[in-house]
Amino acid sequence: MATVLTATDAILESISDGVFTVDLEWRITSFNRAAEEITGISRDEALGRFCSEVFHCSLCEAECALRQTLKTGRPIIGRSGYIVDSDGADLPISVSTAVLRDPTGKVIGGAETFRDLSEVEALRQELEGRFRIGDLVSRSLLMQRIFEVLPAIATSPSTVLILGETGTGKEVIARTIHSLSSRRGGPFLGVNCGALPDTLLESELFGYKARAFTGANKDKPGRFALAQGGTLFLDEIGEVSPAVQVRLLRVLQERSYEPLGATCSQTTDARIIVATNRDLAERTRAGAFREDLYYRVNVVRVELPPLRRRKEDIPLLVDEFIARFNRLQRRSVRGIAVEALSLLMAHDWPGNVRELENVIERAFILCGNGLIGIEHLPDELTARGRGFPSGGFSDIRIAREFLDAQEIRTALERHGGSREAAARALGIHKSTLFRKVKRLGLDLPLKDGRSGRPGAGHARAIKPRGIAVSGGERGE
Repeated sequence: MATVLTATDAILESISDGVFTVDLEWRITSFNRAAEEITGISRDEALGRFCSEVFHCSLCEAECALRQTLKTGRPIIGRSGYIVDSDGADLPISVSTAVLRDPTGKVIGGAETFRDLSEVEALRQELEGRFRIGDLVSRSLLMQRIFEVLPAIATSPSTVLILGETGTGKEVIARTIHSLSSRRGGPFLGVNCGALPDTLLESELFGYKARAFTGANKDKPGRFALAQGGTLFLDEIGEVSPAVQVRLLRVLQERSYEPLGATCSQTTDARIIVATNRDLAERTRAGAFREDLYYRVNVVRVELPPLRRRKEDIPLLVDEFIARFNRLQRRSVRGIAVEALSLLMAHDWPGNVRELENVIERAFILCGNGLIGIEHLPDELTARGRGFPSGGFSDIRIAREFLDAQEIRTALERHGGSREAAARALGIHKSTLFRKVKRLGLDLPLKDGRSGRPGAGHARAIKPRGIAVSGGERGE
């Protein structure tokens, strides 16, 4: 005899969310088609069994949503968790629950709907992977180029040279390379070469033997010895004197060195990463930096753009700093007001990411637990903001326009002025790019980068309306 479906049954069978019901003994009494498809468990196999035996959900123990609903009588909407499907794989879901009653109003069990979030989770991880690598976070196309090559750099044993202005995050890049490499189980040690005089720097790097000088009562290993099996980061390498440069060159060439007062050489297998905010090529031409050492450290080079050239990262970095300071200080700052964010977007950030971090940390001290506002920002930012339209930027439109303009400019610069390649990099159609350019009042490159003619791809500074933009900077 054919089974006759009620209207309710037909609806439950047609929806894409999994639905099941249980009686007061926690045995499954109904199990719809979507529940079968999501879990990989047939209805016949599920009916009559305890729900915990079927789902093996992460919420089944102390945080069972259905148990909480039956206890309190209140529904739960959209609680996240995991179930184990028929293949034994964890499946992310969101759960909603309700009390099940008979026509007289008597509680006879509970109902639960669950939604498969595996595609949403995959998209979230993909987006996070695009914007984050190690401790680095960025949506800038300039930084995406660096993100793309960092894993390959990490697998190489070659010396790495990191270039960038003060505060751009050179040590963060070095730590990320270390954490992505096979040496991540070893130590990561850093030395600021510009902060120590020659004698102290030599003893710090190479160590010394007992009685090597007055006061040396016992052997002290240097950073090259302590970094065995790991990574040694030499910051501000451009400040090293010619005498120390000679010793560094030998370590990089022969992987050996002599501690102060030693009579024999020691070897090191530490990977060397160096960084500087100086123009090493120019210092080499001026004779202040050894040419042979320059070529030895300049095997793999990473050039970090200043924050003023990737201002689209500012909202992302602000969110990151707020989350970090909330964890460290056990606070609950909710975010930043649009007006305050607009001031941050207009600043040129000579101190780069470090300066932005310090501004947010200062705002934390003054803010309490609400939103960071203009009144919590330092005077050098708010004074500049007095030149903005009266009332400031009371909505997010101008900040969003600034981000769009910055991304379009970066994409065009990266792809030599090619509209089609820039649109593809931005994930939009070429016609959408032109509409945005027209709406924002931007200047396109004088010639399309595909033409190959002299001057192709050279763009005028692109400025969103009403916002000062530092343009025309290259090679920083």
